[in-house]
Amino acid sequence: MKSLSEIETTVKRASKAAGFSWGVSEETGKSIRLLELFSLPGIKHLNEYFNEKNKIKFENLNSISENNSSSKNPYCPIILGVSFLDQINVLENLKKIEFKNVAYPIIFISFVSRSSEIIGKKIYVKMDEKKILLNLNVNISSNVVDQDFPKIVNTLEINLLENEDNFTDHEWNNLYKLSEETFVEENDSLKEGAAGAGLTDND
Repeated sequence: MKSLSEIETTVKRASKAAGFSWGVSEETGKSIRLLELFSLPGIKHLNEYFNEKNKIKFENLNSISENNSSSKNPYCPIILGVSFLDQINVLENLKKIEFKNVAYPIIFISFVSRSSEIIGKKIYVKMDEKKILLNLNVNISSNVVDQDFPKIVNTLEINLLENEDNFTDHEWNNLYKLSEETFVEENDSLKEGAAGAGLTDND
């Protein structure tokens, strides 16, 4: 079994050999490493993409807006991913972003997952009818785990979710009330053992 470090290094070098800059190649290595960590087909789809790259001129999108559409060839998932990663602090304010015609979207999603960690928010992704939840780069939840990821997606929608508790105030108050039973009332003995108490001045 290949180590994650070996995967990242090999992907970085292969990406450079495929025509990307060292900076972009380094980001690609980190992203494919992430997919393999989560048992997603990063190496498989990257290989297929590099093979297609020699035959199709994929579109680059450097400046992302609320609605993005490639009318001719599909968007390159790597350049799209790096652009998203670079612009995430601005894109966060859009809440919802849509892309039309994206090649090998699982590669792009790995960059989006890393963006989730940067802004500290979950990101919900919908690819046609497939749904993915990116949780601060800690895990990737999907309804397509047992299915093949598409090579081309017609519509990819990204929703940046606001942080909210996954429980009600009532549930929290009940739990907090129970926790109060561990609180100990302060007494003279506790005061004497508090930080700084009992120190001797030797001057």
